[in-house]
Amino acid sequence: MSLPFGAFVTVWLFLAANIASPGPNVLNTVALAMGSGRRAGFGSACGVGLGIGLWCLSMLLGLAAVIALLPWAAEALRWTAVGLLLLFSIRYLRGAWAGYRARGMPLPEGQRGAGFATGFRRALAVIAVNPKALTSWLAVMGMFPVAEAGAGDVAILCAGACLLSFSIHGIYMILFSTAPALRFYLRAGWLLQAAAGVLFAGFALRLVAGG
Repeated sequence: MSLPFGAFVTVWLFLAANIASPGPNVLNTVALAMGSGRRAGFGSACGVGLGIGLWCLSMLLGLAAVIALLPWAAEALRWTAVGLLLLFSIRYLRGAWAGYRARGMPLPEGQRGAGFATGFRRALAVIAVNPKALTSWLAVMGMFPVAEAGAGDVAILCAGACLLSFSIHGIYMILFSTAPALRFYLRAGWLLQAAAGVLFAGFALRLVAGG
C-alpha cells in the first residue's frame, strides 16, 4: 500500500453513507428479505457486494488510463465530484424532508418466491443499470488519488468497497426479515437520508478546500 490509509477511509465513509441510504439497491434487498426471507436477501447482499467491487475496479482502471494521457483530467474530475456530491446532498435532504412531512417512508413492495440465485441476479441487474452507481463512482474517483494509486492500492480499495457493501446489505437483510426493524425503517428511515445529505455536503466542502 503506497497511499496513506486516510485516502481509503474517506472513500469508505462516503460509500457507507451512500450504500446505507435508501435507494434502488437497498429497496431491492429490503423487498426480497421481506417477501422471500433471508436466503433471497443474502443473495441480494452478495450480488451488491460483487457489483460494487466490479464498479470500483472498472472505474479505477479506466480513469487511471485517462489521467495518464490527460493529466488535467484529475482536476476536472475533482470539480465534477464536488458538483455530484452537492447534488446528492440536495436530493437526500429533500428526500429526508419529504419523509419527515409524511411521518415515515413508503413500504417497499415485497417480492415473494425468490431464492438465493434470484436475489443475486436481481441485485446485479439493479446495480448495473442504476444511474446512482455511475455518479457515485465518479464522485469517489474525484476524492481518491487515482493517478498515485498502485496495484495494491486498487486491490485494497476494491476489496474494502466490496466487503463494506456486502456487510451493510447483509445487516439490512437480517433486520428487514423481522417486523420490529421494518416498523422502525418505515417510521424513521428519513433520518438516514438526512445524515447522508449532511455528510455529502461536508465531503464537497472538503474537496473544494483541496482535501
